[in-house]
Amino acid sequence: MKITLDGVAKGARNAALPPTSVTFRTGEVTLARAETEQRPTVLGLIASGRMRPDAGTVTIDGVTDYSELRTRIALIDAPAVCEPAADVTVAGVVAEELMFAGRPSNPIAVKKTLAELHATEWARTAIANVPPTVRIGLLAELAIRREGVMGLVITSPDRHGGDPKEWWDLAQGLAERDLAVLVVAGDASAALLSGETRKTGTEETETEETEKTA
Repeated sequence: MKITLDGVAKGARNAALPPTSVTFRTGEVTLARAETEQRPTVLGLIASGRMRPDAGTVTIDGVTDYSELRTRIALIDAPAVCEPAADVTVAGVVAEELMFAGRPSNPIAVKKTLAELHATEWARTAIANVPPTVRIGLLAELAIRREGVMGLVITSPDRHGGDPKEWWDLAQGLAERDLAVLVVAGDASAALLSGETRKTGTEETETEETEKTA
């Protein structure tokens, strides 16, 4: 599976997202750079088929099909869109995600899922208080359980702090399971990970401002 964003932009004078091109595919993790509070989420929404760009194209295996994109690509932890409420416990997050996946979400099912994901110790902890990699890994693993999901767009993992290499290694591990993984992060994290992306041959993409200033 190959998802290609070609010159996508959003908003008046491209304020929400300047023209951006990025490709991510099965078995690989790609890093896309996006700054400001809004742009990572907008890029994530477009890459996962949940928002249509005002300019540019989005294709999955060469075809523009937003319904297929929404089925195949899970949007992970996007601020103000699908991030869990800060005070919800990990057990509560698991129950909710199991429900979204159409699976049993009763206490027994939640307990079993937590054990399978090696997250039992965090069950009663508010999701905002778990380590960044635990949070991202948990949300990703739960998303993969949804029927049809073959790719992930992980949005702004760097906002939770911690070492970017930890969530980058996690994303690589997910890609190695035949998933297409796109990580949207800021310039600081991209700079710290530049050696890692070169080492693995990963594509690194950033938004491009096309407007000229007087």
